Amino acid sequence: MNRSTAINATDAISTYIFAKDSNRPELMKHAFAGDCELEMAVKTDAISFPSSARGLRQITEVLVTNFGDQYENVRTFCLSRPNIDYLPHFRCDWLLGLSARQGGAVRVGCGHYSWHFGSDDDGRVKKLVIDIEVMCVLPVEESEPIMQWLAALPYPWCSDIQACESIPAIEALRPIDRFLRRMEENKAAIV
Repeated sequence: MNRSTAINATDAISTYIFAKDSNRPELMKHAFAGDCELEMAVKTDAISFPSSARGLRQITEVLVTNFGDQYENVRTFCLSRPNIDYLPHFRCDWLLGLSARQGGAVRVGCGHYSWHFGSDDDGRVKKLVIDIEVMCVLPVEESEPIMQWLAALPYPWCSDIQACESIPAIEALRPIDRFLRRMEENKAAIV
């Protein structure tokens, strides 16, 4: 993509997810502005990240390069999609599954993305706030049903209902199931 080509919110988010999940740092410049910001709120001890980063290079190191050095088989899903192409802000919940390169332990997590897009940067991401609400760590022996579940979900856009319908019946995934069901209940309460 040419740097002068405008990008819409859906494409910026999809590009970020593909860059992170496939460890393709060179793609980040297509999704993020050069002077972008990252804020992280990690509410679990099962994974660690710095609380903030500034600039495309530093954010790429945190979210793609360093992340890719530690994890593989990464699948990230946004649980809702922007309903218009160009917007200043979009908030969505996410679901993530991956395995550790060392030892193969599986992690499944959920949280929230808060995307802020810049109109002066051709629609690229100016700021991303990531809240990690839940992160479950499971032994490598549990990886097959989890990876099969994640591989069957529509990628990278999936509804919480789709994720709930087929979540494996593994006790350690109950916090993920509760997070996804809470989302469904909140939507039902609004209607």
